[in-house]
Amino acid sequence: MNIFCDTSVLVAGCVRRHPHFNRAHLIFERAQSGEDDYFISSHSLAETYAVLTMLPLQPKIVPAEAKVILNTNITPLFKRVQATAKLYETAINRCVDLGLSGGVIYDALLLSCAKSIDAERIYTFNVRDFQRIMPDVANRISAP
Repeated sequence: MNIFCDTSVLVAGCVRRHPHFNRAHLIFERAQSGEDDYFISSHSLAETYAVLTMLPLQPKIVPAEAKVILNTNITPLFKRVQATAKLYETAINRCVDLGLSGGVIYDALLLSCAKSIDAERIYTFNVRDFQRIMPDVANRISAP
Protein backbone atom coordinates (compact mmCIF):
# COMPACT_ATOMS: atom_id res chain seq x y z
CA MET A 1 0.00 0.00 0.00
CA ASN A 2 1.26 3.50 -0.82
CA ILE A 3 0.93 5.89 2.11
CA PHE A 4 1.75 9.60 1.85
CA CYS A 5 2.60 11.86 4.80
CA ASP A 6 2.25 15.61 5.03
CA THR A 7 4.88 17.87 6.56
CA SER A 8 2.69 18.35 9.65
CA VAL A 9 3.07 14.63 10.41
CA LEU A 10 6.83 14.73 9.84
CA VAL A 11 7.35 17.64 12.22
CA ALA A 12 5.11 16.17 14.91
CA GLY A 13 6.82 12.78 14.65
CA CYS A 14 10.28 14.29 15.16
CA VAL A 15 9.63 16.53 18.16
CA ARG A 16 8.81 14.76 21.41
CA ARG A 17 7.38 17.97 22.91
CA HIS A 18 4.94 18.35 19.99
CA PRO A 19 1.29 17.82 21.09
CA HIS A 20 0.76 15.27 18.28
CA PHE A 21 4.05 13.42 18.78
CA ASN A 22 2.55 10.11 19.94
CA ARG A 23 0.07 9.95 17.06
CA ALA A 24 2.64 10.92 14.44
CA HIS A 25 5.36 8.71 15.85
CA LEU A 26 3.13 5.67 15.26
CA ILE A 27 3.39 6.45 11.54
CA PHE A 28 7.20 6.45 11.81
CA GLU A 29 7.06 3.06 13.56
CA ARG A 30 4.82 1.65 10.82
CA ALA A 31 7.12 3.04 8.14
CA GLN A 32 10.05 1.35 9.84
CA SER A 33 8.26 -2.01 9.71
CA GLY A 34 8.50 -1.98 5.91
CA GLU A 35 5.04 -3.50 5.56
CA ASP A 36 3.79 -0.64 3.37
CA ASP A 37 5.51 2.01 1.25
CA TYR A 38 5.64 5.42 2.94
CA PHE A 39 6.18 8.53 0.84
CA ILE A 40 6.73 12.24 1.30
CA SER A 41 7.25 15.02 -1.19
CA SER A 42 10.84 16.08 -1.76
CA HIS A 43 9.51 19.56 -0.98
CA SER A 44 8.54 18.36 2.51
CA LEU A 45 12.19 17.99 3.47
CA ALA A 46 12.66 21.74 3.02
CA GLU A 47 9.37 22.54 4.76
CA THR A 48 10.24 20.29 7.70
CA TYR A 49 13.67 21.89 8.02
CA ALA A 50 12.07 25.35 7.97
CA VAL A 51 9.49 24.48 10.63
CA LEU A 52 11.94 22.65 12.89
CA THR A 53 14.33 25.60 12.95
CA MET A 54 11.50 28.07 13.70
CA LEU A 55 9.58 26.17 16.40
CA PRO A 56 9.15 28.19 19.60
CA LEU A 57 11.14 25.71 21.68
CA GLN A 58 13.76 26.31 24.33
CA PRO A 59 16.39 25.44 23.48
CA LYS A 60 15.76 26.09 19.80
CA ILE A 61 16.51 23.48 17.18
CA VAL A 62 19.55 24.87 15.38
CA PRO A 63 20.21 24.16 11.67
CA ALA A 64 22.79 21.43 12.33
CA GLU A 65 20.36 19.64 14.67
CA ALA A 66 17.55 19.94 12.12
CA LYS A 67 19.79 18.27 9.53
CA VAL A 68 20.50 15.39 11.93
CA ILE A 69 16.77 15.03 12.65
CA LEU A 70 15.99 14.86 8.91
CA ASN A 71 18.81 12.40 8.20
CA THR A 72 18.02 10.18 11.17
CA ASN A 73 14.24 10.18 11.38
CA ILE A 74 12.91 10.93 7.90
CA THR A 75 15.18 10.15 4.97
CA PRO A 76 15.77 6.48 5.91
CA LEU A 77 12.05 5.77 6.35
CA PHE A 78 10.24 7.67 3.62
CA LYS A 79 10.56 7.41 -0.14
CA ARG A 80 10.49 10.76 -1.90
CA VAL A 81 8.15 11.93 -4.64
CA GLN A 82 9.90 14.52 -6.79
CA ALA A 83 7.88 17.72 -7.00
CA THR A 84 8.15 18.13 -10.76
CA ALA A 85 7.19 21.16 -12.81
CA LYS A 86 4.03 19.30 -13.87
CA LEU A 87 3.04 18.69 -10.25
CA TYR A 88 3.59 22.37 -9.41
CA GLU A 89 1.38 23.33 -12.37
CA THR A 90 -1.29 20.87 -11.25
CA ALA A 91 -1.25 22.37 -7.75
CA ILE A 92 -1.48 25.93 -9.05
CA ASN A 93 -4.33 25.03 -11.40
CA ARG A 94 -6.21 23.34 -8.56
CA CYS A 95 -5.89 26.46 -6.38
CA VAL A 96 -6.96 28.74 -9.24
CA ASP A 97 -9.97 26.54 -10.00
CA LEU A 98 -11.03 26.65 -6.34
CA GLY A 99 -10.22 30.35 -5.86
CA LEU A 100 -7.68 29.57 -3.15
CA SER A 101 -4.73 31.83 -2.43
CA GLY A 102 -1.72 32.00 -0.17
CA GLY A 103 0.06 29.16 1.58
CA VAL A 104 -2.60 26.59 0.69
CA ILE A 105 -0.58 26.13 -2.52
CA TYR A 106 1.92 24.04 -0.54
CA ASP A 107 -0.81 21.67 0.62
CA ALA A 108 -2.05 21.46 -2.98
CA LEU A 109 1.49 20.59 -4.09
CA LEU A 110 1.74 17.79 -1.53
CA LEU A 111 -1.64 16.44 -2.61
CA SER A 112 -0.52 16.50 -6.24
CA CYS A 113 2.49 14.44 -5.20
CA ALA A 114 0.28 12.02 -3.27
CA LYS A 115 -2.05 11.57 -6.24
CA SER A 116 0.91 10.98 -8.56
CA ILE A 117 1.76 7.78 -6.64
CA ASP A 118 -1.90 6.83 -6.20
CA ALA A 119 -1.59 7.01 -2.42
CA GLU A 120 -4.23 4.91 -0.72
CA ARG A 121 -3.86 6.84 2.54
CA ILE A 122 -2.79 10.46 3.07
CA TYR A 123 -1.90 11.47 6.61
CA THR A 124 -2.02 15.09 7.73
CA PHE A 125 -3.02 17.15 10.74
CA ASN A 126 -4.67 19.60 8.29
CA VAL A 127 -7.46 17.25 7.25
CA ARG A 128 -10.11 19.86 6.40
CA ASP A 129 -7.72 21.94 4.29
CA PHE A 130 -6.56 18.89 2.39
CA GLN A 131 -10.11 17.66 1.81
CA ARG A 132 -11.28 21.01 0.43
CA ILE A 133 -8.36 21.11 -1.99
CA MET A 134 -9.00 17.64 -3.41
CA PRO A 135 -12.47 16.43 -2.47
CA ASP A 136 -12.08 13.58 -4.98
CA VAL A 137 -9.63 11.88 -2.58
CA ALA A 138 -11.19 13.12 0.68
CA ASN A 139 -11.93 9.57 1.83
CA ARG A 140 -8.18 8.79 1.73
CA ILE A 141 -7.20 11.77 3.92
CA SER A 142 -7.02 11.45 7.70
CA ALA A 143 -5.02 12.39 10.75
CA PRO A 144 -2.82 9.69 12.26
